[in-house]
Amino acid sequence: MIEKGRISSFQMAIVMYPTIISTSLLSVPSITAKYADKDLWIAPIWASLVGYLLVYVLFRLHKLYPGQTFMEYSVSILGITMGKLLGFIYIVFYFINVGIMIREYGEFIMDAFLRQTPIIVVMSSMVIVCAFAVRSGLEVLGRVAQFFVPIVVILLFLIFSLAMPDLDAKNMLPIFEHGITPSLKAAVPTQTWYSEFFDLGLLIPFLSDREKGLKWGMISVLAVMISMVLCGIISLLLLGDIVGSFSYPVMLAARYISLADFLEHLEATAMAVWVLAMFIKISLVYYVLVLMVSQWFQLPGYRSIVFTVGYMLVVYSKWVASSREVLNHMLSTSLVFFYTTIQVVIPVLLLMIALVRKKWGKPKEPVNRLGSTAASEKN
Repeated sequence: MIEKGRISSFQMAIVMYPTIISTSLLSVPSITAKYADKDLWIAPIWASLVGYLLVYVLFRLHKLYPGQTFMEYSVSILGITMGKLLGFIYIVFYFINVGIMIREYGEFIMDAFLRQTPIIVVMSSMVIVCAFAVRSGLEVLGRVAQFFVPIVVILLFLIFSLAMPDLDAKNMLPIFEHGITPSLKAAVPTQTWYSEFFDLGLLIPFLSDREKGLKWGMISVLAVMISMVLCGIISLLLLGDIVGSFSYPVMLAARYISLADFLEHLEATAMAVWVLAMFIKISLVYYVLVLMVSQWFQLPGYRSIVFTVGYMLVVYSKWVASSREVLNHMLSTSLVFFYTTIQVVIPVLLLMIALVRKKWGKPKEPVNRLGSTAASEKN
């Protein structure tokens, strides 16, 4: 197998948590406020249904095709030609996806702290660090996440706790003032973050305790949902009706904290939380990308292409959008359909095809890593 390292189901859940919240905690309150106003905190609850569905679908597909990644069982389901074409589409999609994540990181660092530093330097430094993590393998990524995520959670709840004295519960009322529709509309762009649980399609075969994977996958979705709801509530109670006018409400909340004129301006703490989470997020999705490329090209390993892919990602991330405003507009409009189709709709359709073929069709012969069937090897 192309990856010899193994992680536990618990480590899988730990890795996925910062992969989702790192960018969602910054952007979701602002995006959902534009659609749902005071009901912005409800949108992540509706959107989480996509996460639960996707985790179930991916584990069901793995049960039908044990030991295979998404790139491999798509060939088993659709055949070599269509499966390879679909795999290429996913490689292009993930290349775009990682490039956008790197650009998001660069734009935030530039906007919040390093305004005089060229963005290419900011992005390149993160990609280089992530490249070494990816080359170290999945097992190292799991252990890094297991070490850093508790720190991220503790610092995050520290910020929320210190903001409590300045919160005004009246900013939440009335709930459902305009009915359920606004929160459902806000859930549409929000669900794109939950669609990132698609990464599990490349991780499940490398679990050491796959029988616990579904449970921990669902727990990870629940943890993400709770964090997003809390973030939305804190932003709303602190900023009120103007929360939608800020690009990064959580960072503003950290700057707003003042405890006895002694503990103030905790944006450095918020930045530490975010950088750690983004490191894990970019590393994981970067790893998924090089794993996809290696399996598609039938390479013996993925480590040899890590730095080459990283260089291409830095170049693309500089080109993907002309400004932060354009990038945010893309994330809340056209990319919503793009992410939903690739990461949610297609896996659901593949499961339906696989179930229909299993029940009524002639079972396809298993396809090995080189794309040939068992029968052809015997001949």
